[in-house]
Amino acid sequence: MAFSTLLASSLRPTLAALHWAACRQCRGLSTPQGSEPSLNLGGIFPPLATPFSPTQEVDYAQLEGNLRRYASIPFRGLVVLGSNGEYPYLASHERVEVVSCVRRALPRDRLLLAGSGCESTQATIELTVSMAEAGADVALVVTPCYYRGAMSTAALVHHYTEVGDASPIPVVLYSVPANTGLDLPMEAVITLAQHPNIIGIKDSGGDITRMGLMVHKTRQEDFQVLAGSASFLLASYAVGASGGVCALANVLGDPLCQLDHLCRKGQWQEARDLQHRLIEPNMAVTRQFGIPGLKKAMEWFGYYGGPCRAPLAPLSPAQVEELRSTFSANGWL
Repeated sequence: MAFSTLLASSLRPTLAALHWAACRQCRGLSTPQGSEPSLNLGGIFPPLATPFSPTQEVDYAQLEGNLRRYASIPFRGLVVLGSNGEYPYLASHERVEVVSCVRRALPRDRLLLAGSGCESTQATIELTVSMAEAGADVALVVTPCYYRGAMSTAALVHHYTEVGDASPIPVVLYSVPANTGLDLPMEAVITLAQHPNIIGIKDSGGDITRMGLMVHKTRQEDFQVLAGSASFLLASYAVGASGGVCALANVLGDPLCQLDHLCRKGQWQEARDLQHRLIEPNMAVTRQFGIPGLKKAMEWFGYYGGPCRAPLAPLSPAQVEELRSTFSANGWL
């Protein structure tokens, strides 16, 4: 490899860090002198669905249309290329372009979290740097899981430490055992919370005891816990979570932001009543019908859902009717 190529590769993270710092200043996200960046992740983040055309190409025009509608909802920010973004089905260049598209359209005061987790540490670092260059504020890094039997606490701590060291933007851990078959061990979370560039975790497992213990054990660190589902958002706030990354926010963004507001104000009875109405619709667009169900529901609320990429299949007519009944029974349609 030519020396010039090696030099460019070695400087890439530094250049991305400088670019990110400049963008932070433009968006009013200050960095205290002499300390690591510290971002407030409190609030609701929809993990955006990636819109595809009928020929299954990324439809950037429809993505921009959805973003214009989301701009009127008081989200803390957006998550791009999470599980609901069909991240495993996108090519690397598509992933970067989707982040660039969202960054161009996103209001300056909203955070952009971008999925960059790959199976190898090296690939994760490279994609994380690319996401920073494309305008992401934070990297959301899912646990590597193909060789899950070898993913010990030590292996995962080493992986995330390397990523945190090399990333020009802060890192949020992402544990989604329903998809990976791997729960990020508590010992690993506690250790990684001490890393100055690892600022939180999105936990989608739904174990409230575990989430409360995470909050308790990391309370001395600059570390925030995000609920990974609308079904247990209120319970997560009750044990100290900072915010939520909720698939249902693609559909019912305003109600989820209202739930966030009620919890922060301590209006627990109203919050509980609202939480109860969100549980069944959320389960329908996650565990029961998944992304095809989420995209179908988006269409009923004025967003573009469109097709999924194969091999994800569309819902049957009977499934569509069941999904609609769930939303109707809870007063949303």
